[in-house]
Amino acid sequence: MDPVLTRYIGEPNSHTLAFYEQKGGYQALKKALGMAPDAVVDAVKASGLRGRGGAGFPTGMKWQFVDKKSPKPKYICCNADESEPGTFKDHVLMERNPHLLFEGCLIGCHAIGAKVAYIYIRGEFHHVQLVLERELAKARAAGYVGTNIMGTGFDCEIHIHRGAGAYEAGEETALIESLEGKRAQPRIKPPFPAVEGLWGCPTAVNNVETLCNVPFIIEHGPEWFSKIGPEKNGGPKLFCVSGHVQKPGVFEASMDVSLRDLIYDPKFAGGIRGGHNLKCVIPGGSSVPVLLPHQIDVPASFDGIVKAGSMLGSAGIIVMDETTCMVWAAENLLYFYKHESCGKCTPCREGGDWLHRLLGKIERGEGQMKDLDLLLSVANNILGKTLCAFGDAEATPVLSTIAAFRDEYEAHIREGRCTVPSPWRAHSRMMAAH
Repeated sequence: MDPVLTRYIGEPNSHTLAFYEQKGGYQALKKALGMAPDAVVDAVKASGLRGRGGAGFPTGMKWQFVDKKSPKPKYICCNADESEPGTFKDHVLMERNPHLLFEGCLIGCHAIGAKVAYIYIRGEFHHVQLVLERELAKARAAGYVGTNIMGTGFDCEIHIHRGAGAYEAGEETALIESLEGKRAQPRIKPPFPAVEGLWGCPTAVNNVETLCNVPFIIEHGPEWFSKIGPEKNGGPKLFCVSGHVQKPGVFEASMDVSLRDLIYDPKFAGGIRGGHNLKCVIPGGSSVPVLLPHQIDVPASFDGIVKAGSMLGSAGIIVMDETTCMVWAAENLLYFYKHESCGKCTPCREGGDWLHRLLGKIERGEGQMKDLDLLLSVANNILGKTLCAFGDAEATPVLSTIAAFRDEYEAHIREGRCTVPSPWRAHSRMMAAH
């Protein structure tokens, strides 16, 4: 398919208002403002747009759930926290095409009856914040943001808010807590944000890529959008491919592209680096189960990856070759998760550190066979027992890698060392010895 979301990102000044207007920018907003709000919601519902942040929930349905009868203000919160390891698509859109995001936010606000949108970016995105704020000021001066937008009588403001760099702020209710000036910790649901969200008001929380698709739906129509890709998985999709590949990067395709093509096709990542062989793939950011080489001949869609035994998630495809030690990989991920736990739920707070210490023990060659049963026990006592999905994300690297590579864990314990031939590990040990 021809690129839609990333069509112009390689061109000079693609981030500027002048460039965006030259390419027809904000015309979808003008069209949407001529439609009834419910008609905009219906168009997004008919398109089949599913949230691009991880869960894949239908966007139009989420907007429909917003309590429009409430006398309270309504809000759009754009989730631009993007903290999932292996995911780096949203910051590309914000950095190279911020006005597309602004336009998506404005259309979304019109659809749900909101007058304010917040774009919540992660703490490390200072350079992105500068781009967003500079271009937002231009959009406001041009009459696309603020009062009486494009002479239609529609008022809407957009604010940029940079968090403190917490992974947990990517969870929608934790993001709302952070916006309110509190710690980024999840709320008990229900009530859901659509009923009681930001400052207790009806709120829709949408991912950057999700909102960036909205102007194209309004411009070209829901039928055009739904015909891109397989049924119930329509529209253009951004895939982040990283790890042991020739050309890591962000690639746009429809969701009928196969996972194998994204890894091996020269148009995409171009194959495994240095003549090595594929060992496994994490297809949706670090919090989903690994897939083995025989499992990657599936559509890279929400439903296709589920059928293969994992999840598309945020489409952060992490590729690992045969030099990767899976015990080390799991330990590395658990270091991240135990550090990023918000601490609210005991299974997650205590279990993550416990898992990390057990994995470190095995990786150092000090493990015992009974530690494998203990790892599984601790992970299963985290899974499904926390307020948000962080606990599941934390347990998954352990459960998934033991299921697929138990022999590797046992070899670590039996041999008292890593048995995976890896030049970089040998080099690092030599340097440590000196």
